[in-house]
Amino acid sequence: MSQPVIRHDLPLGLCFREAVDAQWRNLISLSRFRAPAALLLPVMLLWVGMRAGFGQVSPSEIVNPQLKASEQTYFRQLEALNRAIRSTKFPFTVLLSRYVGLDPQHQTEADTRGLEFVKFHDRLVLKVTGNYNAAYNADLLTENERASRTFNEVIAPILQLVPEEIPAEVACDAVGFEISYHVRRRNRSYDYEGKEILVVVLGKADALGYSKLSNDSDRQDVLNRSEIFLSGKAFGLALGGREPLDVEGLERSVPRKPERASASAPTPTSNTDRRLSSVKEDPRAGFEKPDTKASMGTAGPASPGSSPQPGSDKAEVQAAPGAAPSPGDADRLQVKYKAQIDELVREGLAKFHFVDYAPPSFAIFRNHVVLQLTLRNPERFERESTSIYKRAAQSFDLFLAPLLKSILEKVPQGEEFDTLDITVLNGLASTSKASSEATDFICPIRPLRQFAEAEITSQDLVNQSIVLVNGVRIALNLQQVE
Repeated sequence: MSQPVIRHDLPLGLCFREAVDAQWRNLISLSRFRAPAALLLPVMLLWVGMRAGFGQVSPSEIVNPQLKASEQTYFRQLEALNRAIRSTKFPFTVLLSRYVGLDPQHQTEADTRGLEFVKFHDRLVLKVTGNYNAAYNADLLTENERASRTFNEVIAPILQLVPEEIPAEVACDAVGFEISYHVRRRNRSYDYEGKEILVVVLGKADALGYSKLSNDSDRQDVLNRSEIFLSGKAFGLALGGREPLDVEGLERSVPRKPERASASAPTPTSNTDRRLSSVKEDPRAGFEKPDTKASMGTAGPASPGSSPQPGSDKAEVQAAPGAAPSPGDADRLQVKYKAQIDELVREGLAKFHFVDYAPPSFAIFRNHVVLQLTLRNPERFERESTSIYKRAAQSFDLFLAPLLKSILEKVPQGEEFDTLDITVLNGLASTSKASSEATDFICPIRPLRQFAEAEITSQDLVNQSIVLVNGVRIALNLQQVE
């Protein structure tokens, strides 16, 4: 009897490549099954056509004024760069995404707006995030060889596109890349596939001029002074080499100030979306996305006919008094409650419709430590026949509300955090193309427990919470939108 094969995250997208040269075939693992080319072509065209409809992060979703201004100023250029990247032929499929490390079967459902301005190590960075659907054989390629191939096959071609679409005077300090790819190991008894995430942050001048460099020595010099991480750890990428360079001996190890003076810029808040960095081994080495959830004290558009919510401005999530918590506090809670979080993940995947690519994580919101949960609503909505308010109301009443009591029983018990940020992903059916919508219910735990015990109504809970649809705050009256 043959030994059992353990298969983990098989990259189905790899079967779309029709031809690979002999040497590359030995180094790259393809999936076991191939569909006929005649069947794959329509699927590929449909897939590409669906993805072409996705745009960029809207400036209205961004709270940080500096990031918002950059996104607004260069919005059209970002759209053009997005189109240029999508039309570029890579050895394997490259899909832009705000989340890295996704399996191919989840990539079509994820947020595909992979270009945005972010804060990273006190610098304003134009970030490109994507998933590269290649699986490297770890027995044949070293860690550095895998990273080097990814840089040359994904990042270098995009660096050639950047100066064509982004003006040299762009108001940022650097251009960064966050690319995930697959790594496979195989022996007689198992076949295992995991992921690595390569982060490269180049100074603006280096990024815009990289495509003009004529020799590997100059290219290596650029990398030596750039910030590079592999799966969350500082990494000395050696182009074409088998082993990486010693990070301590590189120019980047010397502390330096940001390239663009930012003394007059407002200090960014600690509100951080942890979902992206949670897939890294060391989240502190990852990008911090601009917070799309922090309200500046003004409500978003109200639903037609809705009335003001009595007392909502007093009852909702407010800035916590005293010393503001830091991302480090969120990290410590992640470690402290690891066992409970792991159990919550198991229960959530089995019973509560948790998504497997965004596990529960602690984050900072309005000087509160919050626990983030992401659920997928199995029911789909018709985009043309429903409003965002009706979808948000039904997502809460028919999907989330019946689960809250059971979820609260599994959530870690502690006084260090007092809020849940629950994201519900809704699938949208449409005559043009399918898509998804994210509705966030940011709820204090105390009224959550009161609602679970039938002490308050669902509207009472919503009045004490913050509701966002794709990052934009709305006022929600559950009865009036039915």
